[in-house]
This record gives sequence, C-alpha cells and structure tokens, in this order.
Amino acid sequence: MTPASHPPVRHRWRLRDVLRKLHLWLGLSIGLLFAVLALSGTVLAYQTELLKWRHPELTQHALPTAEQQAAVLQHIHETRWPLPLRSVDLPDADLPVWQLFLDGQTRVYLDPIDGRQLLLRSPDNDCVLWLRYLHTHLLGGKTGELWLGVIGIVELSLLLIGLVLWWPRKGHWRHAVHMYAQPPIRRWRSWHQSVGAIAFPLLLLSTLTGVTLIYKDTTRAALSSLFGGKQAPSKLPTLTPRDAPVQWLPALVAAQAALPQAELNRITLPSAKNAALIIRARGPEEWNVVGRSVVVVDPYTASVMAVQDAQQQGRGNRWSDNIYPLHAGAVGGSTWQFVIAIVGVLPAFFAVTGFLFWWTRTRHRKHAQRASG
Repeated sequence: MTPASHPPVRHRWRLRDVLRKLHLWLGLSIGLLFAVLALSGTVLAYQTELLKWRHPELTQHALPTAEQQAAVLQHIHETRWPLPLRSVDLPDADLPVWQLFLDGQTRVYLDPIDGRQLLLRSPDNDCVLWLRYLHTHLLGGKTGELWLGVIGIVELSLLLIGLVLWWPRKGHWRHAVHMYAQPPIRRWRSWHQSVGAIAFPLLLLSTLTGVTLIYKDTTRAALSSLFGGKQAPSKLPTLTPRDAPVQWLPALVAAQAALPQAELNRITLPSAKNAALIIRARGPEEWNVVGRSVVVVDPYTASVMAVQDAQQQGRGNRWSDNIYPLHAGAVGGSTWQFVIAIVGVLPAFFAVTGFLFWWTRTRHRKHAQRASG
C-alpha cells in the first residue's frame, strides 16, 4: 500500500517571506519618514519660483553696473553681519538682487544698486528654508546629515526589495503592471506594486543621487578612480591678510578674463583666515546653476592665483558635479523639474497604499478567523 502523500510543509521563514516582512515594516516606519523628506524635495524643486512669488519685489530691480557691483561688495565686506558670512551670489537676470549666505541657513537679500537690505530669511521665519534644512540636514546639522545617509540607504534597500518581490514570472509582465479596482486588498496591492515598478528607474535615480550627495567626497573619489582623467587640486591656494585696500573691480575683471566664457556667480569674500577672493563660475557646458569652476584672485593686486575649469576635469569629476542638478531638478528645464517634483510625491503614495493594503488584509484575516471560529 502506498503511503498517503502529504502536501509539503511551507517553512515559515523562507527568504521571500523575510523580505516581504522587512519591506512591510521598514516601509511603515523609515518609509514614512522618507516620504516626508521626499515631499519636502517636491517643494524645493520650485524654491526659486516660490521665493519670487512670495516676494515679487525682489525681481523688480535693474542689474548693477560693474562699478556698482564693486561698491556693494565693499559695503558687504565692511558690514558686521549677525552671523558669519559664508558666500555671496551676484545679481543676475533670474534674481536681480544680492543673495548673502550666512551660517545657520540664514539668507539676506540686498538691493543690487545700493546694497540696502530688502529681506532676511531663516528656517525660523521661512517655511521653504525650514523644509530645505529638513531635507538636507534633518534639522540637526552634521549629525542630522549622517542620519539622512542611513535613511537614504534604507530607502534604497526598500526599492530593491520591492523590485525583487514584484518581479513577475515569464509571460506575466502585463498582469504585473495592471492596476485593479476591486477587491480592496487587490486594489491597494496592485496600485502599490504597479506604480512602483513603472516609476522604479526615476525613484532609484532620485534616491541614489540623494545618498551620493550626502557622501559626496567618497562619491567623487570613487567616480574619479573608476573613470580616471584629470583631477582638480584638492585645496585652493590661500592668502595672508594684509593692510591694503581691496581692488574689487579689477579683481572681478581679472576673474572674468581667466574664464571668459563663464558666468561669475558666487563669491567667498576675504576673511581673517584667508584673504583670497574665491569666485565660482558656470561654464557653458556645466549643469550646476552656480557652476563648479573656480577662480582664486589676490584682491589686493587683482592677480589670478588659480583657475579650475570644471569643463576640463576628468569624466568622473564631471559626473560628480552633475549629481546635484539631477537630484534638484535644476537641469533639463521645466520638464525635468516637474518630473523630480512628481517623484517626490511617490514615496507618500507608497506609504499610503502600503498601509491600506496591510490594514485591509489584516481586517480581512480577522473577519475570516471569526467566521471559522
């Protein structure tokens, strides 16, 4: 007599089951926090537009002449600011005012002609800057930035686990991306999986670029090592301060002559530790809005001390410079900006649909147990 066959016993902790539980609980915890961070990124994709909408008076100015630029720079240099001054953005056609970056995420906007203060923004009085501080430092400075890196790595793991769990068998691809309306359990699961699968490349790009921005030095070194090419010096030359007037106008002229095709954008002014004038510029082939090219000028003699043309760097360094514009939606015009904004909404969609699937399935199981009992 042939012994009765028994159905195979399913092991409770198969790898797929472990991945499913890990995806669920990480998604309902870390994923929820990541959704908040991603939504802040959606807002930040339009931070310049929001600034001009909330403060239209900033856009109603004429651009200064070279002589007026020099006079305002002297005024900025001599003024005692409430917090240490980190850098200054020159007026341009998009935002024709001086933008000063102070410590503590504080920004000051000055009249382009006479240097009169027009606006002061900080995370304490400006919701967009508060969201920016949340998005870039988790409201916790360097420590918060480190935690952001951990959250980003967890989110990358969630994306990859989700892809593994979704991956369909041969011949089932159309079914795998179909979104159902009923029953509710199938609805939330299919919406969660299908949208995640379709948007996976964009989600991966957005999350990966965010993580690499946190570990930017390691990323830059890795890309440079992998793809080789000429690298810029790791340190810029410094200059000891001396008792002499700063030649603002000749210094700007010298910087422009050093990179004639570039647009001068951001200046680090002379300080007690380093009197050199450090100017960031954007070449015609650069994606970064401010530019990654650098000119270092002796402000006392208006002589150029060093030039770094970002367009002449190795391929790895150029790719590293392009990470931030890709992540922030600052390249590719309004289309890519809109794509990045939409991608920022998706983690919240996954958190909601994932929760609804879990909650609906849990209630269904409880009802089934009551009915069988």
